[in-house]
Amino acid sequence: MFGGRVATSCRRAVLGLRFASTEAPTQEKYKVVVLGGGSAGLSVAQQLYNKFKSAGKSLDDGDIAIVDAAEYHHYQPGWTLVGAGLKHKAELRRPLADLIPPHFDHVPENVQSFNLAGNSITTTAGRTVSYDTLVVATGLQVNFDKIEGLPKALADPTSGVSTIYSYNTCDKVWNDIDALRSGRAIFTQPQGIIKCAGAPQKIMWMAWDRYRRTGRGDQIKIDFVSGMPSMFSVKKYSDALDALRVERGVGGKFNQNLVSVDAPNRKATFKNVVDGTTVTEDYTLLHVTPPMGPLNVLKGSPIADAAGWVTVNQGTLQHVEFPNVFSIGDASSLPTSKTAAAISKQAPVLAENLFCFLDSGKIGSAVYDGYTGCPLLTGYGELMFAEFKYGLEPAETFANYFGDQAIPRRIYYHLKKDFFPWVYFNYYVTGKWYGPHGLREPQF
Repeated sequence: MFGGRVATSCRRAVLGLRFASTEAPTQEKYKVVVLGGGSAGLSVAQQLYNKFKSAGKSLDDGDIAIVDAAEYHHYQPGWTLVGAGLKHKAELRRPLADLIPPHFDHVPENVQSFNLAGNSITTTAGRTVSYDTLVVATGLQVNFDKIEGLPKALADPTSGVSTIYSYNTCDKVWNDIDALRSGRAIFTQPQGIIKCAGAPQKIMWMAWDRYRRTGRGDQIKIDFVSGMPSMFSVKKYSDALDALRVERGVGGKFNQNLVSVDAPNRKATFKNVVDGTTVTEDYTLLHVTPPMGPLNVLKGSPIADAAGWVTVNQGTLQHVEFPNVFSIGDASSLPTSKTAAAISKQAPVLAENLFCFLDSGKIGSAVYDGYTGCPLLTGYGELMFAEFKYGLEPAETFANYFGDQAIPRRIYYHLKKDFFPWVYFNYYVTGKWYGPHGLREPQF
């Protein structure tokens, strides 16, 4: 970070810090505790570690702990590729323990409660873990049980119901899509916050193209039924996607939330989010995007807002009330789409600010602008690359090189299909990928 520029005050001071660690790797007190070993937790922990190292004073082994009980770490953006028949799901995951380097401690448990006054958390195993600073990167949860009949339908291989929002079912999506010969295919999106708001229609466009390429397009009617008022939150991309929908003969029904699934009779019931009325639709294939929300452990906790998202300053990612608490990614209250692309821009901001805070107790100068990205597959060999920031303002990285990103292009498709999965496991989770900056660490 500091190479070739005048040293900042936080760098000058940190060179004098001493991080003595004489305890065993199973110690219960850490300088930094990161809750979550997902995209956000791994990348920000490694970037913070690298930042101290580049400043000339490395953190000691065991100064950072990652708390997460998951056995596997998943590249979740790839589940759409699995559902489209382009990837095998097993190639998109790694054992979490293999991704946590030896200079971090891995606490293979989940957080159960917070003691903010005592600067500690209690794990699900009853262990008390203390910290100087806390980074909440726990992600969000997918609420399959909020839709009546959905869990049972997903478990039934003959139901015609599937979702890309689970490792267990993303391959069922491809099986259902490829097996359909005629009938009606419905793709849903709920009202409210979800992971990658474009994903529900990515898989729809891939199904549409699969049917077109295999001569089934005239035998299958496709409908997009969404609890949202439009195709996408950013008007530029929403307009382009709606024009594509009309051109391709895909039906669109909006402000309609899926509330129940009757798999034996192939019926789905939707509730109008405006007037509360319900309507039941027949389907042959049903792809469901379940409602999502904050983890139960965050709901009602002092660090969360009324909805359960960790309340942070939208620029600095520091908690608005507890200065030694930070949050990143899906768990945070940041008013932007919850995507891996957003995390890639958030991580260096949080690492810079936390780096300075550990030294002086004062926040750094880095500010997150709300950037997020959504590589919207629109068919085999084409992709619309939506990128935007706070205020739903487009912030396109490649437009000057390849043209308007609202126009689907093959080069963007290969970024999604081939380049991003490779970058993710080779650079992203090792703290060496900075989103729109690529391999260049941003300067603040």
